Amino acid sequence: MKKVLGLDLGTTSIGWALVHEATSESEKSEILKMGVRVIPLTTDEQNNFEAGRSITTNAERTLKRGARRNLQRYKLRRKNLISALIKNGIIHNNTIVAEEGKGSTHSLLELRAKAAEEKIPLEDFGRVLLSINKKRGYKSNRKANTEEEGEVVDSMGIAKLLNKNNWTPGQFVHHRLEEGKGSIPEFYRSDLRNEFDRIWRNQSTKYPQIFTDPHRKDLEGKNKKDTVDYFRRKMSITRAEFKGKRQEKLAELYKWRAKAAIEAIEPDIAAEVLVELNNQINSSSDYLGQIGDRSKILAFNNYTVGQYLHKQIKSNPNTRLKNQVFYRQDYEDEFDKIWDTQAKYYPQQLTDELREEIKDVVIFYQRPLKSQKGLISLCEFESEEKEINVNGKTKKQRMGPRVAPKSSPVFQEFKVWQVLNNVEIMVEGDSPRRLTLEEKEKLYD
Repeated sequence: MKKVLGLDLGTTSIGWALVHEATSESEKSEILKMGVRVIPLTTDEQNNFEAGRSITTNAERTLKRGARRNLQRYKLRRKNLISALIKNGIIHNNTIVAEEGKGSTHSLLELRAKAAEEKIPLEDFGRVLLSINKKRGYKSNRKANTEEEGEVVDSMGIAKLLNKNNWTPGQFVHHRLEEGKGSIPEFYRSDLRNEFDRIWRNQSTKYPQIFTDPHRKDLEGKNKKDTVDYFRRKMSITRAEFKGKRQEKLAELYKWRAKAAIEAIEPDIAAEVLVELNNQINSSSDYLGQIGDRSKILAFNNYTVGQYLHKQIKSNPNTRLKNQVFYRQDYEDEFDKIWDTQAKYYPQQLTDELREEIKDVVIFYQRPLKSQKGLISLCEFESEEKEINVNGKTKKQRMGPRVAPKSSPVFQEFKVWQVLNNVEIMVEGDSPRRLTLEEKEKLYD
């Protein structure tokens, strides 16, 4: 007699049976236990599972939990904002703050656009603030200022500079490198696309048979490897490769990139320039690129978000506004402009203290990131297990100094020396040897 476990594996269930199987004529086979385990999957989950798409139920739960939390935070901001507005006499308890009736969204947008330039009733001003509170915009480090080499560089400032001087991003970086500034800032995707088109047009004047419109269209969306392959196979051009150290190659690339924007250059050099530029375009996020392009429109035309959306509605009442995302800074700029305009007419109600409370505490408050210090482990050499008293009960807990975090310069220095101490030099005919202290110091520097 032997035991056998049989399994029937399906996409939504697992059937099982444990049996005694007879091994001789005197024995009789029998089922000891059997059952089925049903895995409750929705149709979408089953289709994803069968197609091999690695999306889990937990991932969907996380997204829905995030949506619930965002809604909860919005409602809390709205409650606090209404409370502050009532307390300061801007609206009263019977004020209709919701949009109701046909075309109410359009009328509120009209009020919002108007508030940036002229006086509106105080009660309507409160409704405008509630409208701004609905969507606060996208916030990321991409638009944050980065300080390097003693100067501050930001994407919008660069975009304005490019527009003012009729420069391409390549020309801008070339000027910076010539001035001895090695940092290369982020550029908006539209500026990079404009540079690609400008270089392509300049090259097509001298090489019209090579740099054609169909080729230009085919190159859209290709990564670096595919772009190189396209130039070689379809356009019969092998790109030139700049030689030298990284900084020298970078300087040479941007020198030709700046030149290609104003005159025709050799096809192989133009190919290398366009390969790198196309790769830069497609490496950037299209979603963030669209947000950045909207911000450029606001900055160049001196529009607020409300004015920009209202102009679209005026030209086409059926315009879809839902997925037009803007940066957080654009909403803050709109808030400042509207508040400054209305404060001229209502100086008693719209005080600086109220402005700070509504802007920084209610609408645009961003909680700090949670500390991750608890994830740093204890030193394995200096920590020890101790008995502590917690609510009258004795329990053991490991205590002692924590290790240096990976971001610490001390830890990074330690890692460099650790690598240098483990390096061995292999010379043919000789036995392996370690580095001398002098060699280690040279490599460390």
